[in-house]
Amino acid sequence: MSRADPPRPGVIRDGAKTHFTLISQVADAVDLCLFDRDGIESRITLRDRGGGVWSTALEGIAPGQTYGYRVHGPWDPPRGHRCNPHKLLIDPYGRAIAGSLRWHPAWLPHREAQPTHPDLRDSAPFTPRSVVIEEPPPQRPPPRRRPLADEVIYEAHVKGLTRLHPAVPAAERGTYRGLAHPAVIQHLLELGVTTVELMPTCAFIHRRAMIASGRCNYWGYDPIGYFAPHPGHAATAIPQDVPGELRGAIEALHDAGLSVILDVVFNHTGEGDLHDGALCLKGIDNAHSYRHAAGVYQDLTGTGNTLDVRHPPVLAMILDALRYWRAQMQIDGFRFDLAPVLGRAEDDFDPGAPFFAAIDADPLLRDAMWIAEPWDLGPGGYAAGRFPPPWSEWNDRFRDDVRSFWLGSGAGVGQLASRLAGSSDRFAPRRPPTASINFVTAHDGFTLQDLVSYARKHNEANGEGNRDGSDHERSCNHGVEGPTDDPRIRAVRARQQRNLFATLLLSLGVPMIRSGDELGQSRHGNNNPYNQDNELSWLDWSSVDPELLASCRRLVALRRANPALWRTGWLPEDQERIAWLDRHGAPMRLTGWEDRGEAALGLWRREGDQELFIAFNGHPGPVRFVLPTPHQGTRWQLLLDTARDDVPSTSPGARIVLAARSLWVLGPG
Repeated sequence: MSRADPPRPGVIRDGAKTHFTLISQVADAVDLCLFDRDGIESRITLRDRGGGVWSTALEGIAPGQTYGYRVHGPWDPPRGHRCNPHKLLIDPYGRAIAGSLRWHPAWLPHREAQPTHPDLRDSAPFTPRSVVIEEPPPQRPPPRRRPLADEVIYEAHVKGLTRLHPAVPAAERGTYRGLAHPAVIQHLLELGVTTVELMPTCAFIHRRAMIASGRCNYWGYDPIGYFAPHPGHAATAIPQDVPGELRGAIEALHDAGLSVILDVVFNHTGEGDLHDGALCLKGIDNAHSYRHAAGVYQDLTGTGNTLDVRHPPVLAMILDALRYWRAQMQIDGFRFDLAPVLGRAEDDFDPGAPFFAAIDADPLLRDAMWIAEPWDLGPGGYAAGRFPPPWSEWNDRFRDDVRSFWLGSGAGVGQLASRLAGSSDRFAPRRPPTASINFVTAHDGFTLQDLVSYARKHNEANGEGNRDGSDHERSCNHGVEGPTDDPRIRAVRARQQRNLFATLLLSLGVPMIRSGDELGQSRHGNNNPYNQDNELSWLDWSSVDPELLASCRRLVALRRANPALWRTGWLPEDQERIAWLDRHGAPMRLTGWEDRGEAALGLWRREGDQELFIAFNGHPGPVRFVLPTPHQGTRWQLLLDTARDDVPSTSPGARIVLAARSLWVLGPG
């Protein structure tokens, strides 16, 4: 950094000097607080560089130095100002964090019973601190991604994936280092996935309500540091080494040919609302960091606050964080929690908002993978189908319609066909089928095993009287709520899991698999274990369902071997390449599409020299199908039958019988 360069936010080590810079457009003064090994604090007043930029340059600062800020400025809650120099604040650009991330009463910026009066307790003894790290030299550009149509995403929790893995050394289980263990990577490669989507890894806190209930923030959707990996997921106890541990795991996954995307939470922070603490932005520039109405936090997220991306420093911070993860940490893409918040210029969602335009104009960012959770709690918050190219979106319609077909009654085949065809009703013509991130399960909601084993949620362990979590899972217990020894019910449940997984892998779009579904994981009917950091959430590698795992591997391999299943464009309309057929082998008619009692459907596809026929039977009894004549060869070869565990090898004739609630995939023999 030359003398002419404006200071950049955060900490920059430049030869013998270390530059500290904070952005606050309301501060009257800013103190940099340095802590020695005994926790003794030294304060240095930052220079006002104008425009809300505060900075200093110091010599003799080494990696591992812990620090924070105290901001002097207006205390005017009706106008949104909550500056309180008695509160130590984390650097929003800090690369590492040390200390406890659990709620402490001293974090409150105001008196408990008098919200308009500042609290004068010093929070420093109880507040986590930012840490100076030795950043690696500039990295090569992130590796070029494979085409989006080729992706099979695997959503995983860093801790839950390996906490009980027997092949991972005990000290590395549940950590970034465990994520990179050869046994874990081998499982991912054998399953056939291409990309690991990590649930939040940015540093997060355990908020007041969770601590009061004796629970914790397991999922991590309460961020407090957008540039710092969560220290609780690291094997190392040295704070400045945490980023390097995560970077090493990402490199190991890349070396194995796997991509890595992060689930990021830029819609809110863990600072909550009036009842929560001031740890970072709330004490630095509360009025501009969060959306307010008459001094009251606007909650478009259900968490107490909403980041205000209309404010240039907030938007700049988000973009800087994305660039950091992309360039320095080599991340391949991002999934955005409650993404419409980022596109709200005022109240309405705008696909042309500055956030989207900035990404599209940035050569480092625009080639990454961009995935939106396309809903929030604000006005018009359901923005599904409205994100701009090249964004993809979590497709809840896929989840609901596929569940309804296999587990509901009277759903018909029309919606199933739309989901198989890439949800053109939602994304065409502006975006291709890859705009749809298809899933039947995700971190929130039932696991695949629970989806076929429970008719209702069982969230009592969460401490909210079973009121949390969705009441509309579209699940089916097949006669018994929860585990059973009945072989008939167990067989039906196993078949339904294969049906759901197969439909996911046989559909146009980008499939996402929830980690643990391939193993047969159950969470005992809990569909919202956000605060369950225990065996309920962790994957139990000692009780894997081997038949289900083998089926999942075959299905992913089947998808990847057949280009007809992952084409990039919309399905053609000519009958030389696609046909929707009824059980009699005739083209589907309008009456068939509209018949909600019909649950049998055939799909014939040809892509180049690849040809497939998929027959679906969602009826509770067997159905006879008349097969079309293959264009290549003289007969069909059965590639998959979800009514059986093994690999089929029969060559059916012109007519077949599908067992109740099953599907077949056939290719030319």
